[in-house]
Amino acid sequence: MKKSIFTVSAFIGLLTITTSFSSQDAVKTLSKERSEVSDKETKEQTYKIRYGLLAKDGTKILSGSYDVGSFIAENMATGDMYDTYYSGGLQTVPQYYDGLPEGTYTFYAMQGQGGWVGYGSVVATVSDASVDADGYVTIYIPIIWEE
Repeated sequence: MKKSIFTVSAFIGLLTITTSFSSQDAVKTLSKERSEVSDKETKEQTYKIRYGLLAKDGTKILSGSYDVGSFIAENMATGDMYDTYYSGGLQTVPQYYDGLPEGTYTFYAMQGQGGWVGYGSVVATVSDASVDADGYVTIYIPIIWEE
């Protein structure tokens, strides 16, 4: 009888020890997997965009009011569009967009409410290399015609 009680107690102790090591290993593994996922999610770099205009004579414009409905960035790989959309009328430049992911984009401006200016587009890559001294990626949208 003493021998069977000792055997059962030893078996339960061994089972408890084995289970505790397995569950701790599982928790460590699960924690590691979760931290790797959250690191990947938080590591996506985004950039601050500053929009200006490029006059027909090549002058870069970062001040004044213009007939711009909105500035848009379209990711060439994914088709995602990022819009400043403030209104359909006069806008002051520069306009800003904060949070554009890295990638190659077609940037353009939509014609404003008055229809006095037409805009072209520009293709640019947004990355660490394109950040200027002010901390922005500055994009100049060309004016192709104006009344």
